[in-house]
Amino acid sequence: MGKVTGFKEFNRKTAPYRDVTVRLKDFGEIYTAHDEQHLITQGARCMDCGIPFCQSNDGCPVDNLIPEWNDLVYNNRWEDANERLHHTNNFPEFTGRVCPAPCEGACVLGVTNPAVTIKNIECAIVDRAFDEGWITAQKPQTRSNKKVAVVGSGPAGMAAAQELNRAGHSVTVYERADRIGGLLMYGIPNMKLDKGVIDRRVQLLKDEGVEFITNADVGNNVDIKELKQNTDAILFATGATTPRDLPVDGRDLNGVHFAMDFLTANTKSLLDSNLEDGNYISAKDKHVVVIGGGDTGTDCIGTSLRHGCKSVVNFELMPTPPEARAENNPWPAWPHIYRVDYGHQEAQQVQGEDPRTYCVLSKGFSGTDGNISSVKTIDVKWQSDESGKWTMQEVAGSEKDWPSDLVLLAMGFTGPEHYVSDALDINYDARSNYQADYGKYATNVEGVYAAGDCRRGQSLVVWGINEGRQAASEIDTYLSK
Repeated sequence: MGKVTGFKEFNRKTAPYRDVTVRLKDFGEIYTAHDEQHLITQGARCMDCGIPFCQSNDGCPVDNLIPEWNDLVYNNRWEDANERLHHTNNFPEFTGRVCPAPCEGACVLGVTNPAVTIKNIECAIVDRAFDEGWITAQKPQTRSNKKVAVVGSGPAGMAAAQELNRAGHSVTVYERADRIGGLLMYGIPNMKLDKGVIDRRVQLLKDEGVEFITNADVGNNVDIKELKQNTDAILFATGATTPRDLPVDGRDLNGVHFAMDFLTANTKSLLDSNLEDGNYISAKDKHVVVIGGGDTGTDCIGTSLRHGCKSVVNFELMPTPPEARAENNPWPAWPHIYRVDYGHQEAQQVQGEDPRTYCVLSKGFSGTDGNISSVKTIDVKWQSDESGKWTMQEVAGSEKDWPSDLVLLAMGFTGPEHYVSDALDINYDARSNYQADYGKYATNVEGVYAAGDCRRGQSLVVWGINEGRQAASEIDTYLSK
């Protein structure tokens, strides 16, 4: 694949982000324009590796035919590359922007050298395809008399809706927010995924025949029992939207918010009025503390900096990851290594240092007149026993107070919100997710399915697409009996 000796001739070089000083002035996407020749060169690095682990279980959840479209890009066959890309992935314009690229972690070249820039190439293929008009609505040739309700319009719900619609069924997607996209719309900031990119794809789905209903809060203003009576199948794709809380002293002080409330309000205000309506949680001139890392923590950092915060720090409970793979983290598993994401890079340039502090446990919040003013922490150390089990111990005498006017809790999610489905007496698993086997997606209630984060727990956009596609296949089989 690619150039036979390309992996020896060319070094990995990722597409650069926009300059920090420029991109911090707006909420436009952080990415620069695609450089065709650069991408052709990077595509040449794809090896003729025999077994492409990039599209294996350790790599791409949707089994993208990565070596094929790398080779097609190298040979300047972009339209063919787009066809191969869409063969397995409904929304590569989403994954090409926000996926952490487990495919690159499993790249065979990555055993000894930096991996192929798979994510950059994927994004460039689909963006060019839209620019060239190669992506058009695909309406089904015939229609069945079956109706399917999809609850939730995130990546799992949209992928399932597209697949079921193309199979000829009548699909209606119910979304409780005022815009379609779920996590993609309000959970990911505009600088990482421009909302016009989502709207463009949603319009294509509408053109294909999918019906979308916004402000439709199933379990509240939409009766789930009536919905079941009036449809032939239901798919729950509601995501894992119950945030993990931090029950410490001072939790009820003003200025302590869940990260998703902060990010959602910011994006909605940005789209409604370019932030002029003031209907968002502002970090301007505030000392911001973000508790919890990951993508959500990074997004809180980037958003706070764009508001003009006074300072921002990010607490991580776990130790600093190693620069390279540890012995117990071999290829092709996802590499748990130290990374500098866009928000960290921005904070480092503005503040002169990385905003992250590791091995820190938040013990409580203090405030005056009901408002947060500081966060009390203690350092921790991690030790493993002979069985490899890790335990955490507080370090005596390491207590510290951090000034804070705004605290954002970015500690992940515990599962779906059950009010949506409780009336159907659906079973949940031990982690409060919908109980449905992977690959089958059927719940204990006849004709009711679940896919995505509400079934598997919080995960990646690409896993949502994977489960949405597979659930659609199972539902189609069920409806065809």
